[in-house]
Amino acid sequence: MTLALAACKPDANVLKISGYTMGTTYNVVAIDKNRRVDDREARAKIDVALQRVNQQMSNWDNTSEISRFNAQTSVDSVALSPELMALMHAAEQVHQASEGRFDTTMGPLIELWGFGKDGGKRVPTDAQIAEALAHSGHGDTLIVGENTMQKKQPHTQVYLAAIAKGYGADQVGEALETLGITDYMVEIGGDLYASGANAEGLPWQIGIEKPAALSGGLIDVVGVSDMGMASSGDYRNYFEQNGRRFSHIIDPVTGRPITHRTASATVLAENGMLADAWATAMLTLGREKGLMIAEAQNLAVLFIERDTSSAELVFKPTASTRFTELTS
Repeated sequence: MTLALAACKPDANVLKISGYTMGTTYNVVAIDKNRRVDDREARAKIDVALQRVNQQMSNWDNTSEISRFNAQTSVDSVALSPELMALMHAAEQVHQASEGRFDTTMGPLIELWGFGKDGGKRVPTDAQIAEALAHSGHGDTLIVGENTMQKKQPHTQVYLAAIAKGYGADQVGEALETLGITDYMVEIGGDLYASGANAEGLPWQIGIEKPAALSGGLIDVVGVSDMGMASSGDYRNYFEQNGRRFSHIIDPVTGRPITHRTASATVLAENGMLADAWATAMLTLGREKGLMIAEAQNLAVLFIERDTSSAELVFKPTASTRFTELTS
C-alpha cells in the first residue's frame, strides 16, 4: 500500500516521523491541532511503544519474550505478558475462523522452503513436507490458554511476522493519543492504523498497489478512518524452478505455496492487528474460498486476481460486501 497525502492546512502542526523497526520501515503522520507537541516528544513516545512491542514479539531479537518461549523445550504452561497473550488469542481466533489458513506455528514449513532466516529457496520432497507439517499447526503443537501458553511438542516455534506489525501500528497510535493526538496514520511495513482525519479533514487516503513488482501503479485509493488496513501479496517474495513459480505464501494445510490466481488481498478491520492477520489468511485462501469466509464473517476484503485469459498482465478486483460498504 502507498499513502496518498493531501496538502496540509497552515494552521495545523503536521508531524511526520519515520524510522526502522521489526526489520522494516515505519511512517507516522500526525495532526497536532493545538500545536502543543513537537517532533522530539512524539518520537520519544513512538520509540517507547515500538521498543515494548519488539521486547515482547520480535522473532529477530533472541532476548524477546516470544524468542525466550521458542527457545525453551518444556511442554509445561508458560505465563506470558497480557499484551502477548492478547495477540495470541487474536491469532487463535483468526486461525479458527479462516479454517486454519492463518497459523503462527509454520516455522518448520517456512524454513523448509527457504523463506526463513537461513534462506536457500528450494523445492522440498513430499517426505520433507510431511515431516514439517507434523511439527506445524496450532492444534497439533500449541495450547493458547487464558494467561499461559503451552507447547505440545518441545521444538514448537511461534512466528509473529504476519500479525505483529499491525499490532505495532495500533500501539503507536495509542501512544500518540496519550499526547492528545487523535488524527494520525501509523504504517509499519505496509500495515497500518488510521485514526480521525488528515490535514484536509478527510479520511486518510490510502492507495492499494497493483500486485506487480515491476509495473507499479494503483488499483484504487480508499479513505480510511478509525480502522486498520493491511495488504498481503505473492508478487515480491518468490522463486522459480523448472519453469514453475513458488510463492512465499505457504498454505498451512497443504504445506505448499499457494497456486491460485489471487495475487493480493487487502483487509480493513477494527485494528491493525486483525487487518494484518486476516490479509495473510485471505491471500492464502484465495478469492473463491476467501470471499465465502469474508461474507460469513462480515469482513472487508478486496481480492485482486491475475486474469490468465489475457495475453497481457491484467488484474481483476473483487470486493466483499463489507469492503464495498466501507469504501463507497
